[in-house]
Amino acid sequence: MSRLLQKLYDLCGVIAGGLILCICLLISAQICLNAFGRFAPGILPSTIPSYADFSGFMLAGATFLAMAHTLRAGGHIRVNLVVSRIPLKGQFFAEMFVLIVATGLIGYATYFMGSLVAESIHYGDVSNGIIPVPLWIPQSVAAFGIGLLLVAVVHTFVDLLLARVPILSSPGEV
Repeated sequence: MSRLLQKLYDLCGVIAGGLILCICLLISAQICLNAFGRFAPGILPSTIPSYADFSGFMLAGATFLAMAHTLRAGGHIRVNLVVSRIPLKGQFFAEMFVLIVATGLIGYATYFMGSLVAESIHYGDVSNGIIPVPLWIPQSVAAFGIGLLLVAVVHTFVDLLLARVPILSSPGEV
C-alpha cells in the first residue's frame, strides 16, 4: 500500500510540474501575441481569452497537487534548529504531536474545500472571465490535492509509529 501511495504522490507531483509548464507556455504565447500585435496589428488576435483565469486555475492545481509529493520528499521548509537539540525520544514525540495537529488542521481544510466544491456545483458558480468556467472544476483539483496531503500526513504518521524513531529530521528518511 505504501508503494502505491508513493506512486500516487509522485504522479501528482509530475502533473503539478506539467501544470507549471503549461502556465509558462500560456503566458509566453500571450507575450508573443502582444509583441506580434505591435509589429503587425490586426493579423492575429491580441489576446488569449481568459488566459489569466486559466493560468490562475493551473497555479492553484499545481500548488495543491504538489503538496503531498513535497511532504513525502522532505521538501517542505522545516525548522530543525530547535528540534535537533532535543533528545531523540523528544524528537519522536515532537514529530508525533506535529503530525497529529497537522492531521486535524488539514482534515478541517479538506472538509471545507469539499463543501466549497459542493456549493459551487449547487449554485452553478462560474468564473467571471471571457470564458465562463464552472468553478467546481478547478476547486475539485484543489480539493483532491489537499485530500491527498491529508492522506500523506496520516501515511507519515503511520511510518513514524512503525519506525519508533524520528523520520522527519532529514528528507531521505521519509
